[in-house]
Amino acid sequence: MILTNKVAVVTGAGRGLGLAYARALAAAGAAVVVNDVDAEAAAAAVREIAGAGGRAVAEVSAVGGTQAAEALVARAVEDFGRLDVMVTNAGVLRDRVLWKMTDEDFDTVVEVHLRGTFTCARAAANRMREQGGGGRIIVAGSPAGQRGNFGQTNYAAAKAGIAAMVRTWSMELAKAGITANAVIPVAATAMTKTMPAFAPHIEALEQHGVPLPDALRKGEGFGTPEDVAPLVVFLASDAAAGVTGQCVGIGGDKLALWSHPREVSVAYADGGWSAEAIAAAWPVSVGRAPETVGL
Repeated sequence: MILTNKVAVVTGAGRGLGLAYARALAAAGAAVVVNDVDAEAAAAAVREIAGAGGRAVAEVSAVGGTQAAEALVARAVEDFGRLDVMVTNAGVLRDRVLWKMTDEDFDTVVEVHLRGTFTCARAAANRMREQGGGGRIIVAGSPAGQRGNFGQTNYAAAKAGIAAMVRTWSMELAKAGITANAVIPVAATAMTKTMPAFAPHIEALEQHGVPLPDALRKGEGFGTPEDVAPLVVFLASDAAAGVTGQCVGIGGDKLALWSHPREVSVAYADGGWSAEAIAAAWPVSVGRAPETVGL
């Protein structure tokens, strides 16, 4: 897992998962462009990486639009000469149930997560194709995007869209040797700290250094950001050259591969289906074991 001579951009890298990714990539030898909307957090991350012997620079911007994405790629090229790895981690939450979610709630989350992933991946792909030698696009998915989550119409939709984009990019970028994969993390972050089941354990970890119990690390696949970071290093490495178009889950002691959407039950009717025929067939054929939803 040696990334010497590789250059990576990590968005939302001032804290949490993004910071863990930036640290791990730098520790493996990569030069890292640390992006965050919080200038102080980005600068602190760069100081920490440099203090550990790594190479990093800060690029402060709000991910979403094309200008910010292209500036991130330009910074990598200007400071380190190339771009090999784009990690899109930046995100925000605006949780509301459907009937209370505003246009602004929806648009803000989609702008940062979905559009920000698209613009950063596009800018990275353009540079990687131009310089040759392949590359790695590693994006942030979520269990909410795989299964839905109460109160997260915007977030779940964005994350589901990201998974679909990864599958598409894996085909479009294959000829250029560029892989595209989604990490599906489950970790102690500011977001999961709001969940009652996880909150007391995260608080005990942060305030008293109490390790997460096996019931979480193994039973729920729930761990720390540092548990997730090795997957990003692997996907950025030459060892993962043949891994693309995948949604890979990781958390605590658990590593998993998420399935792609596919038909799980099929029925046929000569001449096609009437509404009445569907109603009669549903409970005894395709609808006999409906898919579950939620986390």
